[in-house]
Amino acid sequence: MTPADRDLPILDPANSPAEPRLPLVDPGSDLGSQRPLPSPDAQVPYTLRVLAGYAWRLVAVLLALWMLGQVVGAITSVLVSVFVGGVITALTLPLVNLLDKVMPRALAVAATIILTFVLVVGALSFITLQFINQIPQLSQQLQDGFNSFQEWLETGPLKLDAAQITQYLDQAREWVTSNAGNLATGVLGGLGTVGGLLTGLAVAVFAAVFFLYDGQRMWAWLVGTTPRRAQDRVDTSGQVAWQTFSGYARGTVIIALTNAILVGIALTILRVPLPIPLALLVFVGSFIPYVGAPIAMFLAGLVAFAANGIWSFVLVIILITLIGQLEGNVLQPLVMSKQVSLHPLVVIVGVIAGSASMGIIGAIVAVPVIGVVWSILRYLTGRDPDNPKAKPFTTEPLRRVAGDSW
Repeated sequence: MTPADRDLPILDPANSPAEPRLPLVDPGSDLGSQRPLPSPDAQVPYTLRVLAGYAWRLVAVLLALWMLGQVVGAITSVLVSVFVGGVITALTLPLVNLLDKVMPRALAVAATIILTFVLVVGALSFITLQFINQIPQLSQQLQDGFNSFQEWLETGPLKLDAAQITQYLDQAREWVTSNAGNLATGVLGGLGTVGGLLTGLAVAVFAAVFFLYDGQRMWAWLVGTTPRRAQDRVDTSGQVAWQTFSGYARGTVIIALTNAILVGIALTILRVPLPIPLALLVFVGSFIPYVGAPIAMFLAGLVAFAANGIWSFVLVIILITLIGQLEGNVLQPLVMSKQVSLHPLVVIVGVIAGSASMGIIGAIVAVPVIGVVWSILRYLTGRDPDNPKAKPFTTEPLRRVAGDSW
């Protein structure tokens, strides 16, 4: 072995790199025609892939909504109580914040709750006594009004004979008898028994106390449980939702009080019995947009007809129409335009859907819930000009819908 051979490195066959091997190709094949086979997805038309992507995502969303509906249906009473607690919070929070400047927060909350309880119980007691004292008079007036209405049908422009009137009255009585259960269910749906109602009211007051006393820290804790990168949007979405909800609650109470006061004054001037209970009925009905107040006012007109005749009924209907115009053209735009800007069709459909699912409670809850959801969507999509933090999400191309990512 020469000295040059000693300087050469000794290669271990086990560690030597393998020689590159050419792929085995059919000798009779054309090498230029070798291309990878297309994937199965590529063989499906693009439009069909997009539609399929939308379809299964829509099915997933509908399934999630159905599951959410089942959960909500199981805990409806609790959710209604929390909703009422939120309404109490929205109405009493300004007073709590005012008292908080001169006394501890706990005392401010306690004083506000006690004052609210005394006012509500006192008002309900006064109205109940008024109603009980006027029941005998109202019963006689209803009978007299029914007789005068029957006489008007015979001698008025309709010229109905007694047999026709009896037939129509029997049909009306039969309808009321057969649908009394459904009517009672629709009116009391969501309220439950008296014990359930009192329990729900206690839960609502309990929730309102904690919302008023510790609401900010509760919300801060809830935001802190979300991913850090999403906390800003979650926080702002909650603020937008609360502004909408509280503004709607206060605005609705203002409109309801205005309607009740005006109707009470009108009924008192026209000497219609039970003006205060009827005004309370109008107040409660005003919480159901476009539907509740007109129905309550029409019932007031029927009482006026039973008590004082057809002309009193006509005058009450005219005054009710004027009050409705004042509400729709002045109060609603002035008080509610910045809180819940929903199309009337959306409001009516929401009221009908809420009433069908939860009775009168659902009809009352539907509009503020829809308004809150809409305000959050406006913020998240960057269509809320009143919110400087509203920035639209970065939208992905339509092709991503048919891809692997959600």
